[in-house]
Amino acid sequence: MRPFFISIISMFFVISGFAQDASKNILTYLDNNYAKYSEMASTIWKWAEPGYLEEKTTALMQQELRNAGFEIQKGIADIPTAFVASFGSGKPVIGILAEMDALPGLSQQAIPEKNPLQTGGYGHACGHNLFGTGSIAAAIAVKNWMTANNIKGTIRLYGTPAEEGAGGGKTYLVRAGVFNDVDAVLHWHPGDNNSASPSSTLAYKVALFRFNGLAAHAAAAPDKGKSALDGVEAMNYMVNMMREHVPQETRIHYVIKKGGVTSNIVPDFAEVEYTIRTPTLTGLKDLWSRLLKVADAAGMGTGTTVSHEVMTGLYNTLPNETLAKLMQKNLEKVGGVNYDAAELSFAEKIRATLASSDLPPTASAAKVYPYALNGLASASTDVGDVSWVVPTAGLSTATWVPGIPAHSWQAVACDGMSIGFKGMMVAAKTIALTATDIFSKPEMIGMATEELKKARGGDAFKYESLAGDRKAPLDYRKQ
Repeated sequence: MRPFFISIISMFFVISGFAQDASKNILTYLDNNYAKYSEMASTIWKWAEPGYLEEKTTALMQQELRNAGFEIQKGIADIPTAFVASFGSGKPVIGILAEMDALPGLSQQAIPEKNPLQTGGYGHACGHNLFGTGSIAAAIAVKNWMTANNIKGTIRLYGTPAEEGAGGGKTYLVRAGVFNDVDAVLHWHPGDNNSASPSSTLAYKVALFRFNGLAAHAAAAPDKGKSALDGVEAMNYMVNMMREHVPQETRIHYVIKKGGVTSNIVPDFAEVEYTIRTPTLTGLKDLWSRLLKVADAAGMGTGTTVSHEVMTGLYNTLPNETLAKLMQKNLEKVGGVNYDAAELSFAEKIRATLASSDLPPTASAAKVYPYALNGLASASTDVGDVSWVVPTAGLSTATWVPGIPAHSWQAVACDGMSIGFKGMMVAAKTIALTATDIFSKPEMIGMATEELKKARGGDAFKYESLAGDRKAPLDYRKQ
């Protein structure tokens, strides 16, 4: 027994040393290439391209991966800017998500005072310039480790456009089956803290409701007209009454896109956009059914006709603790974001622009929050669809000064300078280390897959896009 025992001990130290070497090599590569990936993130930040129009961004991302030895598939799921970059062959297949789109009306210079680069222009207020670049850095670091250690399997980088608004880019990729052979997916998102704690998100649907009436002179012949705007307003009024009778986590937003041409003509056409969110798929389907009934009632009551077009729909996110705990361990190893004197000055100035005085300490950017089941986030993401078809885990890192909210000019400013770049590299290191752990411990995939099956309610689940069979709305951001 003694020789066998000694051999087991020796094997343990070999594996332990291998893991330590992998960790060291990954971190060294990413530290040595901080300037390179910061420049890439800065370039994409300056371009700030909107959803499905990220032509320069996707070209740069693909070129970087091609130069690193990845094989590129362009235009996947009939989306010109979407792509898959692959290295290696066979199982396991580990995917990394990389977003790329910017937000309208949030152009901003990388300074702590509000000052747009272009009035009314786009800005990376959700940090997708960092998301895409950091994920690419992680994928290349893993590829280098695989090459150096003759690791079998496949690492894939998914270039996913148009996450924001009605884009829902990943839903069309899931529907096209590009994740069907993937064993695990890793992702991250910019934020104002460092955490890998898993949480769910709200299921989500966006639709346009179009009312058609009859135009007439608003003063001389109002009785001859049927106001499409009345239909929209009637719908909005009934939905506002409905808010009292939905689960408290539900969110309903609307905006009137078109309401007529001039006030002295009874509007013959009006259009309202609705976004609905609620914690579960079954809850979303019930809410959608109620919304359709309200629209029909509004049309009947105003003598108008109504139709609708679903723009997109997103699943709620299914947390996967098996992968999340692995990611948390690596985030703790990497640590948070430490500011130098110039960054600290920037941080205090930009925090002073916020209306709230109840802010977390600036120093919390250096902290890694302890692991916890975080329950339900009030946002929605197309990562949710991915999480229903393959075990998925993600993290947030402090790319924004603590207290800075997403979708703000302050977030854009942070995303274009060193505070954002440092947070990006925390994510790149964490994802790369987590991927190497999964390659080294294939039993984690089986555990994560069983957890996913249980969360979906067994083997009977079949993915069906909430957007139906509609094509990706490639023109939804076109001016």
